[in-house]
Order: sequence, then C-alpha cells, then structure tokens
Amino acid sequence: MNVITKKTKLALYLPSLRGGGAERVMVTLANGIAQRGYAVDLVLAKAEGPYLGDVAENVRVVDLGASRVATSLPGLVRYLRRERPVAMLSALNHANVIAVLARRLAGVPVRLVISEHNNFSTSKANASSWRGSMIGHFMRWAYPYADRIVAVSEGVARDLANHVRLHAIDKIYNPIVTDALKTLSCAEANHPWLTARHAPVVLGVGRLAPQKDFSTLIKAFALLRETRDARLIILGEGELRSPLESLVCQLGLHEVVSLPGFKRNPYGFMRRADLFVLSSAWEGFGNVLVEAMACGTPVVSTNCPSGPAEILEGGRWGRLVPVGDEIALAEAMAATLDQTEHPDVAARAADFSVGRAVEGYLRVMLPGEYNINMK
Repeated sequence: MNVITKKTKLALYLPSLRGGGAERVMVTLANGIAQRGYAVDLVLAKAEGPYLGDVAENVRVVDLGASRVATSLPGLVRYLRRERPVAMLSALNHANVIAVLARRLAGVPVRLVISEHNNFSTSKANASSWRGSMIGHFMRWAYPYADRIVAVSEGVARDLANHVRLHAIDKIYNPIVTDALKTLSCAEANHPWLTARHAPVVLGVGRLAPQKDFSTLIKAFALLRETRDARLIILGEGELRSPLESLVCQLGLHEVVSLPGFKRNPYGFMRRADLFVLSSAWEGFGNVLVEAMACGTPVVSTNCPSGPAEILEGGRWGRLVPVGDEIALAEAMAATLDQTEHPDVAARAADFSVGRAVEGYLRVMLPGEYNINMK
C-alpha cells in the first residue's frame, strides 16, 4: 500500500462558520487534518461566523463570496477546476447537494465524501413542508453520486438509509474532545452564579431554536424549583429568545434563569456547572453533551433521535428521558443533583477524540492510499 504524500490537498466545504455543531466539527476536522501535514482548504460559501477565529493558521480559508449556498455553485466549480484537491468533504444536506453538482460540472477527478450531521426525517418534519420535501428529493438524487457518505451516529445512518434510500453509509463519530477544550474549560466563566455559589447551577447550551426545546427545560426547571433552590443558565442565541424570555417571566423565574447569549467558550461554564442538560427534540449526534462530559460534569439528556442514547450507552453515563416531558426531565435532574457519586463521564467522552475522527475521515477520503498507524 502506498503512503500518501503529505502535500496532498484536501478540501472541506460548507456554507459558513456562523455557529452550530456541524460548523464546529468541520473546523476541528480541518485543523486536525492539517496538523497531520496535509494541505487543507476550508471552502466556505461565505466566510463569516464566530468560528472563523478557531481556524488554524495552517488551514487556508477560501471565501466563495456567495450570499447563499445555492449561489456558491459557480465559485465552487471554479475552485475545483483551479485547485484540483484530491478529495473534498462537505457537510449539511443543502451544501452536500451543491458539492455533488459542483463535482459533476467541474469534470475533475476529485473524490467526494459527503457527511450528514442531523436526523433528516425529524428535521424535515420540523421544516416547512415545501422545503423539507424539496431537499429530500434533491438528496435522493444527489447523494448516490458521492463516493462515500458519512453519518455522525448510528441513528443518523439508519434514518438516512430509511428516508433517502441509501445503504452504503459510514459512521464516524464527531471529533469533540481536544486538548484545547480541556484548556478552555479552565477559563473563568464570568457569571456570578458560578463564582459565588449559593445554589446548584443547571446548564443548557445551544441555539435558541425549536430543535433544542429549551421551553421544556425551563418548564422542568420550574418543577425542580418547587423542591429545591437552583439556578438555570442557557447559553446560546436564536430566533426564540423573546418567547423563551416571556416563558421565564410567566413562570416567575426571572431571578433564577439567565440567558446570557452565545459564548465562544462555553467550557468554563460546563466545568463549573453542577448539571448539564440536553433537552433537544432531535439531534444528529449531540456534540454539547460530549463536551460537557469531557469537562467532567454530570449530564441528563432527552432520548431524542439521534445520538444521546449512543453517547450515554442507554443511560449508563447519564439519565435519559422522553422528549418534551418536563415532569420526567425534572425528576431526572433532581435525582442526578441528589447523587453523591457520578459515573466517570470524562472517561466516556475520551471515546470521541479528534484523533479517532481524523483517522476515520482520512480513511474514507483517501482509500487505498492513507496508511498510518492509529495514535
């Protein structure tokens, strides 16, 4: 087997770095692959977003300057013809479709790997009926033209096989645990509830959007407050900020619930919180759940499709509750806070290291050529 030369160019394509699990994953992968000595281009429909500052110096950012993913097609075609990377990895279903079109139009021999980071059927059901139907049709047409398809969890792989009628799907868990994460978790959290401890602090992290179902977390926290003093911090920004703030006021929780917005470094909060809760209605994997575990924080999660049950191995590492059930969530939160000993969640989080993910992606991007000992 030939060992590939380290100057081989690899491209990673996605819409932007505007914040989200898939965007963070792609930056981490780009940095990790470049650290192995490969020439890496991070190709963005539009180079914007908070994670731009996390891109390593040895990763080249290519800005296609498009206003939308669809309008980035001509620029991506030109990029492929000009740069001719050996392989390209794309992420997010609409970007995956554009990547397939671009490769076909460019007419150059680039190996294309597309990755699915979310549960398609659930996200489709929660999108507009027109958009969900159209993206499904495009995926069913485009995905078979990719050389390989990667799902970030077994649940995403099963869902993709069932609803997009695909079966040759690789599973590679997301690269979550990094040395940087461990370092950043030691940073100050800059929140009074985490510096002057008067009550247990429950933490949620994610976009303020229907998928994360923070309304159920807030309702569950109201029930928890009936039996004990506690505080709730939710990090993130999004379109549901106003409704969530209204719910907090309606439940009389304005003095014990804080929504301080998006934080580039949530890990200091995670490390200092007494409990982390993932309340999502659906996920592709559940990156923040692993991140909190890597910080050593006890966790509770909804058993949503898909990812948390795999991460927690059916409840071995943290309690799982039904989606949208504030009573069950409140009971799980109370039981976890009452525990005197917790499972070593940091040990489980180590299974989701950057090294393992980078190895997995390099093997599907460079089959028959990538030959390196697992580290």
